Amino acid sequence: MNNFTKRIFFGAIYVGVLTFGILFSKITFISLFFILMLITLYEFVKMIQLKSVFPFLIAVLLFIFANVLNVKDIPSRLLSDYAGIALFLSFFGAFISILFAKKDEVVNHLGKIFLSIIYIAVPFTLIAQIPFINNEFTYVNTTILGVFILIWVNDSFAYLVGKNFGKRKLLERISPNKTIEGFIGGMVFTLVGGYVLSLYFTKMTLINWLVFAAIVSVFGVLGDLIESMFKRHAGVKDSSNFIPGHGGFLDRLDSVVFAAPFIFIYLLVIS
Repeated sequence: MNNFTKRIFFGAIYVGVLTFGILFSKITFISLFFILMLITLYEFVKMIQLKSVFPFLIAVLLFIFANVLNVKDIPSRLLSDYAGIALFLSFFGAFISILFAKKDEVVNHLGKIFLSIIYIAVPFTLIAQIPFINNEFTYVNTTILGVFILIWVNDSFAYLVGKNFGKRKLLERISPNKTIEGFIGGMVFTLVGGYVLSLYFTKMTLINWLVFAAIVSVFGVLGDLIESMFKRHAGVKDSSNFIPGHGGFLDRLDSVVFAAPFIFIYLLVIS
């Protein structure tokens, strides 16, 4: 199996598992993203050379507390209470962790733990909230599935347009293959994708899907650039080799990790 065939094969498996987990039930959705959070967190702490179990303990605590409402169908007015408690306990746990660090590594150790929480644990916790932010506080799977479709559209067309028409580099010192033309092409096709989704995923209006598309186009690319920066600093090509032909799960999810908090904020505002 050559590299291209391997990439297509395992990419299809990845998309299939993700789509099934989202569409089957809210339990499979929450469980899937809990597992993905732990895997990407493992990849990230390894990348930044953090040897500590505290990021995992804090991430589990944050995710479970913030999403217990979604599993048990507790009224949405309590969401802020549970999320607030989870966030407080998470930061408290981060400070407790420095008691186990070496004296000359306290600040560096604490900084890496906070970075792990903010970069991985918080976005995944918010991703799990996105399908539930509506007036009925019900699980609307098309909302989160649509977000992933937009990300895939943006990644695919940014690559295709950049490869065939790209001349001006977007941020060469971090990601030399990304071009301004690719960025614009990805945004245009993602906006078109938002329009198409509004015709089929009607729980959200056309305006909402176009806003989602704009957020994905801008912040998804920023997420990709930020992960590239971390990889350059660590001197690695991929976050791991868990997905043959694709690298790691963080490599596949870096866009949604950065875009999700902004989509979450937008949904809170309009709700």
